[in-house]
Amino acid sequence: MSKIKIAIAGVGNCASSLIQGIYYYSDKSETDVIGLMHWDLGGYLPGDIEVVAAFDVDRRKVGRDVNEAIFAAPNCTTVFCGEVPASGVTVSMGCILDGVADHMEDYKEERTFLLSDAPESDHESVLRILRESGAEILLNYLPVGSEEASRFYAECALEAGVAFINNIPVFIASDPAWAARFEERGVPIIGDDIKAQLGATITHRMLTDLFKKRGVKIERTYQLNTGGNTDFLNMLNRGRLASKKESKTEAVQSVAARRIDDDNIHVGPSDYVPWQNDNKVCFLRIEGKLFGDVPMNLELRLSVEDSPNSAGVSIDAVRCCKLALVRGEGGVLHPPSAYFCKHPPRQYTDDEAFRMVEAFIDGTWGEKLSEMPDHSSRPGKSVAAKG
Repeated sequence: MSKIKIAIAGVGNCASSLIQGIYYYSDKSETDVIGLMHWDLGGYLPGDIEVVAAFDVDRRKVGRDVNEAIFAAPNCTTVFCGEVPASGVTVSMGCILDGVADHMEDYKEERTFLLSDAPESDHESVLRILRESGAEILLNYLPVGSEEASRFYAECALEAGVAFINNIPVFIASDPAWAARFEERGVPIIGDDIKAQLGATITHRMLTDLFKKRGVKIERTYQLNTGGNTDFLNMLNRGRLASKKESKTEAVQSVAARRIDDDNIHVGPSDYVPWQNDNKVCFLRIEGKLFGDVPMNLELRLSVEDSPNSAGVSIDAVRCCKLALVRGEGGVLHPPSAYFCKHPPRQYTDDEAFRMVEAFIDGTWGEKLSEMPDHSSRPGKSVAAKG
């Protein structure tokens, strides 16, 4: 099989885990592999992914080989594959726009961004790099709240004819205007806001769905998350959290038996604890009523390394995007979006989304589309067009 050529916007912890994973699994076999949802996805293995372009704004990364840059500060994720050879791909200066929160400069250098002295990239320079590199897919790994910057890279992907995977909670795939533009251009897109392999939101969703199936009424619930990576530091600016909070909240609301009152649900980032580094701790509580209106509650504490948890899903999203490119499919890829993302254009339960993505992978999705439930009336919020 040919290589899957990807470009990355934002060489942070998530990109580090993804690139480490490509090399980590390159010498593994199906019999001894651990930690993947799919070893062989449509004929593509994890080691078939190749980074051909990368963009960042930090002077400790810009101008360096991308496989060196993934280990540069402020990255702090676990190094599980230290033997990563030079790639020959230099990190290019990206477009800043709103990609860096003002408050970040108030923290220690090793914790925050140090802006590069290189000139900020413009539309034409990013287009040139994408085209000359032969990139087929662009992954958005910018910080939460990068609304303008995310749309900048989405626009570049559209113009370059490069598929787009939106890993962050800026609504592009779930925005009807943007979705229509990708459809018109025949360019695949997966989004929005990647779910972790086994993280806070997917766990919260599964428990919410379990309550529904077992006839337990949810009265109130919260999900409190703490972490010490740059993403959590960035999110101390509460003004950058509107789409993140909506994305995580709607992911849970969409599988509830009935919509939970806004005052009785809190799902979102909570605080920055520097010594946690890339470890994320989730405190989850659900209060409900059983048979006879008898009260009950559930409490859970989940501790995970945040970025590898994301990379385990991204590695499948990339391969699904490649399948779409090979098949000539464009626009929103609904099965991968529903299974891999918190805020897809259409919400399904995780069981439904799992069946959808398996059908997408084996090429029978079109045949099974009529069998899927119509969730047009599922409780949730619509996304205003912003494209």
